[in-house]
Amino acid sequence: MSQDDSTIVKQLPNEEFLPQVVALINEGHTITLPLRGRSMRPFLEDNRDKALLKAVDKPQVGDAVLAELWKGHFVLHRIISIEGNKVTLRGDGNLNSDPECTLADIRAKAIGFYRKGSDRLDSTNGRKWRIYSWWWTRLYPIRRYLLFALYPHVPYWLKVESGKRKENRL
Repeated sequence: MSQDDSTIVKQLPNEEFLPQVVALINEGHTITLPLRGRSMRPFLEDNRDKALLKAVDKPQVGDAVLAELWKGHFVLHRIISIEGNKVTLRGDGNLNSDPECTLADIRAKAIGFYRKGSDRLDSTNGRKWRIYSWWWTRLYPIRRYLLFALYPHVPYWLKVESGKRKENRL
């Protein structure tokens, strides 16, 4: 292999990488971000899918957003509710909501996803995403059982955690 054909990959921890991503978004750039974690299952998968992110003016219930819950801890989850300045987020593959955050903690909005290695964008404004979102959010009461059926090797019933917010916020 010639030197021109080689690729150097450097992985950074999220607490170092994501603030740089947020800075680029704040400058007006749209960023494609590889997804890590299983919290948005079954639609989005770890190390397989990518999110197309941009700055968000007015977040709305149902939006998938990048939020910084406390300094250096980011999540890409769906907005479940907005009450005044307080926002409740939950990953599609999670049983419980995240610790409450504020509108100011929302750093970006997903405008689409590249799934299953495809270079075709599934837009969050598209019919497919809207139908999926409508059904999946309404199935929340039985989500535990659906996730267990889809991923029997992952003990979702053990992942019930308290929604306490960490104190080391920005």
